[in-house]
Amino acid sequence: MTMRRAVRLSAVLCAFLTVGVGEARAEIVFLSSGRTLSIKSHHEDGDLLVMTLRTGGEVTCAKSLVDRIVPDEVPHPDPEPEATEPDTADVQSLLQATPYGEIISAMSEAHGVDPLLVRALIQVESKYNPRARSSRGAMGLMQLMPQTAREYKVRNPYDPRANIEAGIKKLKTLIDKWGVELALAAYNAGEGAVMRFNGVPPYRETRSYVSRILSIAGLR
Repeated sequence: MTMRRAVRLSAVLCAFLTVGVGEARAEIVFLSSGRTLSIKSHHEDGDLLVMTLRTGGEVTCAKSLVDRIVPDEVPHPDPEPEATEPDTADVQSLLQATPYGEIISAMSEAHGVDPLLVRALIQVESKYNPRARSSRGAMGLMQLMPQTAREYKVRNPYDPRANIEAGIKKLKTLIDKWGVELALAAYNAGEGAVMRFNGVPPYRETRSYVSRILSIAGLR
């Protein structure tokens, strides 16, 4: 992210913090892809931007995906209190602004997994780098281990579509067995560790991993 863009985002944030608490506000996020996203508010968390949706809930993205944020001059009534799920149009706009967002959306829908969860996992695992390789041999966007690649017959784990589909299949299997939180723990530390500790293993890396993904996905 350029210094100019960082300063611009910080300036917008500071300006909105000075607005009276009782006044309802909305903002328009201009994404680097050229698309826009209407939100209620936002705040920065390191290199991430946490955005509160007008329909309820939060989504998180890298600040590098945002060009600028401006006040939304169109008044928007507050949503009903029970409306806590992100609006479909907002989710699709965010995915379209995300690297490999079209593949993430299509494969997530095909296998019944929340696309924002997949997006968050990829962001934490590889930061959208299809050539990423860990010291333990994990490969590609979703950091497939060699045995996972073999299990799902992935010939080229560095091919984004093949990697994402196999990673989603693996994640779906874990979610069906453990639920979302423990599935993420198992994805990071292995199912053996989850079974051994009968929950999220007490590893700092794993607990941070689970917490960060759930936060980015707007599930915590």
